Amino acid sequence: MTRHLVIPSPVGPLTLVAQDEILTGVYFSGHDPAPNQAFGPADSDALLRQTETELNEYFAGERKVFTVPRRGQGTPFQQQVWAELEKIPYGTVISYAELAKRVGNPGGSRAVGGANGRNPISIIVPCHRVTQSDGSLGGFGGGLPTKRFLLELEGIMPPTLPL
Repeated sequence: MTRHLVIPSPVGPLTLVAQDEILTGVYFSGHDPAPNQAFGPADSDALLRQTETELNEYFAGERKVFTVPRRGQGTPFQQQVWAELEKIPYGTVISYAELAKRVGNPGGSRAVGGANGRNPISIIVPCHRVTQSDGSLGGFGGGLPTKRFLLELEGIMPPTLPL
């Protein structure tokens, strides 16, 4: 059964989604793609509460690595890109071009950008750590102010970098 829990955060409400014992989504308010499943109750759901705790620790600057079991649903290429996103350490950014190289598609910046934008497990699978080659932010499902906030939280956002 798919369950969800909406939690407050410094970047607005987040909808956490789980299927069985796997986290399948962390969605911002108005995030596309928004979860569209029928949800069951989650008030005492241990996995979703663990996710909430880990996100709260992240926002408090106390967590750099997430441990909740997770898997987003997507194409094999999207899965490959998302797996590579998980390898980007806290406090580090890479470019879309670098991400494309890492997945074996050096000319595929647009393709990895599209897969990055379809990441259903925002923050935990750190798509916010990918920027344009010129250092500008690029896109983000939660909006550019949220991306800037997350990067600043991790201490990797120069204050003069344009949106």
